[in-house]
Amino acid sequence: MTAMLDLGDLGLDQGAAVLLRIALAGLSPGDALRVSGRAPDLAVHLRAWARAEGHEVVAGAAATRAPFVAELKRGTAAAARWQGAERAGSAGMDGVVAHAPAHWGLAARGAAVEAGGPRFHFPLAERDVVWADDAGELYRAAAAAQWDPATAIPWHAERSHPPFVEDALVQVLTYLIENETVALLVPARFCAQVHPHFREVMQLLAIQAADEARHIEVFTRRALLARSELGLSTAGGQASLQTLLDEPDFALASFLLGVLGEGSFVHLLGFLHRHAPDACTAEIMRLAAQDEARHVQFGMSHLLRHAAREPTLLARLRVAIERRHDALRHTAGLNAEVADALVVLAAGELSPVGIARGAAAVAELQAQMDAGRRTRLRKLGFAAPDAEALSGLHTRNFM
Repeated sequence: MTAMLDLGDLGLDQGAAVLLRIALAGLSPGDALRVSGRAPDLAVHLRAWARAEGHEVVAGAAATRAPFVAELKRGTAAAARWQGAERAGSAGMDGVVAHAPAHWGLAARGAAVEAGGPRFHFPLAERDVVWADDAGELYRAAAAAQWDPATAIPWHAERSHPPFVEDALVQVLTYLIENETVALLVPARFCAQVHPHFREVMQLLAIQAADEARHIEVFTRRALLARSELGLSTAGGQASLQTLLDEPDFALASFLLGVLGEGSFVHLLGFLHRHAPDACTAEIMRLAAQDEARHVQFGMSHLLRHAAREPTLLARLRVAIERRHDALRHTAGLNAEVADALVVLAAGELSPVGIARGAAAVAELQAQMDAGRRTRLRKLGFAAPDAEALSGLHTRNFM
């Protein structure tokens, strides 16, 4: 079989190689391609190109006058690359394999992976360790829900509350910033460990980190609207967050941060939305709560699937809660500055009646957090008494 290709005035240095490769790709090894063209030095260039690509010039390469005509025989090198390639699953979510091999590396799911490439070490390469059945849907929802701090927040909204309320808000925002920082670092760390075959999980962790980066930005910007300095960061609060950052196990970190911590934070942000002293703060808290709810949803979806396949997972989750509680037993938990600030924000005033109202609102917030944790623990498979006991062991620092 002999195919024909006219390159016209196109030279090898102008892209003719693209047309040559396409034409040859449609042939079988040993088939001939008759090439014609008028570019200067095409004969010399074609012979060198064919040698480099593993093809043979069988006729006409000595001619130097235009129009130049030569005949190539397709070699086997290019075919061998494809014939020896292994498919990395299939492109859709139904093509996700149980174990992603190291030699698939960075290849896209469904790509043909040429043999002989480098091996990559991705610690999270097992589907049952990282996967959530709705990972693709969750990522699409997260991507669609992204918001721009510059346009989504009414930064110039009126602020008419008293200075002591602003001071309380700045203290709470300072606390939120450091908590959101650990909520950024944990998924970012695991994102780099997930095999790219599980791309939806990798994308979810990346967009979760992006959410937290945006929260840090808006909390900081709001805190500095009327103040030049942030509030107090306490040793106890940092110790609590360090236990999250130090957790090496993906499932346990997802549980402690995404299910218990961020689950409690959804309630906290809702509380701050309801008691926000101005429209700017209210909108920040509303949008941040929406983001955090998605993070909790992924954590639950991932762990529910994981628990169904690993009978010992619930026991490991229990040990993780107890171990963290023991590590933080001698810390202060939620610092008094933040606890008092929450009361002041809910009160909106410093009268005894107002403070009593604020304290009752904070107590109700803590009850809601506890109820939410118990509900999620039961959904994961814990019996009601166990869920109640384990929720009670959750850090007093909320996250």
